[in-house]
Amino acid sequence: MARILNAIRTHLGMEVAFVSEIVGGRRFFRHVDARNPDGFVQPGNSDPVEDSYCQRVVDGRLPELMTDACMNAEALSLPATRALPVGAHMSVPIRLHDGRVYGTFCCFSHAANETLNDRDLGMMRVFAEMVAEQVDADLSKHKAIQTIERQIDRVFESGGLGMVYQPIYDVIDDRVVGFESLARFSSEPYRTPDVWFAEAAWVGRELELESKAIRMALTALKVLPAEVYVAVNASPEMIVKGRIADALQDLPLHRVVLEVTEHHAVERYEDIVAVMRPLQKAGLRIAIDDAGAGYASFRHILNLQPQIVKLDTSITRSIDADPSRRALAAALHGFAFETGCSIVAEGIETPAELETLKRLGITRGQGFHLGRPMPMAQAQAVAH
Repeated sequence: MARILNAIRTHLGMEVAFVSEIVGGRRFFRHVDARNPDGFVQPGNSDPVEDSYCQRVVDGRLPELMTDACMNAEALSLPATRALPVGAHMSVPIRLHDGRVYGTFCCFSHAANETLNDRDLGMMRVFAEMVAEQVDADLSKHKAIQTIERQIDRVFESGGLGMVYQPIYDVIDDRVVGFESLARFSSEPYRTPDVWFAEAAWVGRELELESKAIRMALTALKVLPAEVYVAVNASPEMIVKGRIADALQDLPLHRVVLEVTEHHAVERYEDIVAVMRPLQKAGLRIAIDDAGAGYASFRHILNLQPQIVKLDTSITRSIDADPSRRALAAALHGFAFETGCSIVAEGIETPAELETLKRLGITRGQGFHLGRPMPMAQAQAVAH
């Protein structure tokens, strides 16, 4: 918007260019480009629209092009014409895609300019269309943000966020050693959890939603057996900005596993380490999710020194029939052995996958074959 205003103002040799919005009987200056930025025409200022050129251009009382406003009786009736003063003036309505007039795109100079012509006015109209497209996009974005904000508010107000728990088994002894907590949303419109969290991130509320999910998940520690842990998912932002330490306060950290789930490269691992090391010394374990799925997970493993590495579903799936998957799983198992951490295989869906993982020495896993995500009451029954 700033480039558009500056381009038209300098091309036409004007003093001021601005975009105005007409709201509730007033004209608001939304964007301004001025040769000498002073005076009343400043972003955020407003005046009664009936006292402006803008309304008169929109309703046809003033022409869109005036080479000398002082030669127009209607313009001369407005105090601003002499007060500024206004010489040459060009203004075109900004019409949105639904036909509404948003405001006007204006340019004026203090002196008259007889060289301005219909070609210049045509250029103004083209630029006004560009402004309208940008305004339409901004309004659509603002509306989308408001919609998402209301949906997130409803989640908090109506209890539309719940947690389910997927069992993690010691597959040799066939016993539950932990549960991964997973968020589920019952609020309308129905969307998968990843979409809810992505939209919350878009409007800057991802940490609020993430913190709520973690706190809800960890209430399971009160009802599950003391030897069973609960794994919660946390982004690096959640860790670095201190919210994870608050969420874990006064909890038995030896029963909590923190799964770092970020899929993008982290630039400053030292910030995460600074928060996590004291918590790890108090018993908290770190797990790196989606190992083998991409570059980011390997960087997490090397820099965060986790106690648990979770083998991604893409490796577990059909591992019994694919030598490459078996080789990669074996390599990660060997890495875990050398570094003193353990492997948990995700996404086990068939008996053949489970038996193959056992032969590779991977003794802990989760997946639909072992147990689907379940409500807390069912998780209690499975754990005992």
